[in-house]
Parts: sequence; structure tokens; C-alpha cells
Amino acid sequence: MRIAILMGSEKDMLKMQGAADVLDGFGIDHDVHVMSAHRTPAQVAEFAAGARDAGYGVIICGAGKAAHLAGAVAAFTTLPVIGVPIAAGSLGGLDALLSTVQMPTGIPVATVAVDSAANAAYLAASILSMTDDHIADALEDYREGLRT
Repeated sequence: MRIAILMGSEKDMLKMQGAADVLDGFGIDHDVHVMSAHRTPAQVAEFAAGARDAGYGVIICGAGKAAHLAGAVAAFTTLPVIGVPIAAGSLGGLDALLSTVQMPTGIPVATVAVDSAANAAYLAASILSMTDDHIADALEDYREGLRT
């Protein structure tokens, strides 16, 4: 299985690069896509609805300000969706955090801290490790390194 990294605009890549770097470090296949819940909603819906059949196991979504991307994706898939609120406006990311974390019952979005794309990737890897021993071993080795 692979992981999709979505972001609302190309300029979000600076903040989302940490997710790609972590996944590269674990050797986890991933793709990066730019699509917006507001500017390209049909593209978001089509991608999310077909993500499982396309071989994705987790979707990481980064967005700032209104930050509806993760919620829009979660509305169209039962795959785990992890939201990364991005500090993009005058509120320092608080607006994005609140938009990302407050999903309606039954449409969950796991949410990490503002600008924490790397942690989203660690969480995505943990999810995939439930059925992939290679990822589980790599995570264990990584965590052991944190303890020394």
C-alpha cells in the first residue's frame, strides 16, 4: 500500500515536504497531489472515492486557513485521513487547526499539530505497520534510536 499526500496549493509543499521526507526514509511509496476542496472539489471527490482501489492505505491532507481538504476527502473515503493544519494566514494556523479537527461524528480526521507534516507521516506509517512487518520493524528501529 502507498500513501497519498494532498495539499491545497503548490506553495504548501514547503510545509508538507516533511511528510515526504519521512516516508522516503522508511521506504514507503507515496504520491503528492495538489487539489483544493474549494477550487477543485470535483477532483478531490473523484480522487478520494477511488483512493482505495488505486492502492492507497492512508491519505495525508495539508491545508491552511479554512482547511477543508481533509474533511472533504474523508467524506468520500473510509480510508484513514490525517489532516495537517498549515499556518497560512493571520491566525498562525489556529483557523486551520480548528477547521481540521472539528469533523462531524462518523467522518473522522486524525489531526496533528500545525505544520507537523512529519508527524502525519509517522502516524500514517504506524497505521500501515499493522499489516506490514517491514514498516513495523523500521518504526521500532526509529523509536529505539529516539531512546538513545
